[in-house]
Amino acid sequence: MMVLFETTCEDGYWSARAIGLSIFTDGETFEELLKKIEEAVILYFEDDIKPGEEITIETRTTHQVHHIASS
Repeated sequence: MMVLFETTCEDGYWSARAIGLSIFTDGETFEELLKKIEEAVILYFEDDIKPGEEITIETRTTHQVHHIASS
C-alpha cells in the first residue's frame, strides 16, 4: 500500500495532507513532520493493516518563491 502526501512550508512551519485520504498533520521542522506523518498513517490504518503488510509513504513538497522586484 502506498500513501501520497503533499507537504508545504509556510512561514517556517510544515504541514502535510494525504491525497485521497483524511490524514492531516503538521510540524515545526521537516523531520518532525515526517515522524508525525508516519504516526498518523499508522493510526489511520491500524484496524485495516494485516501483520507483515507494509505501507510506503511518499511525500511531494511544494515551495513558494516570492520574487521581489529590484528598483
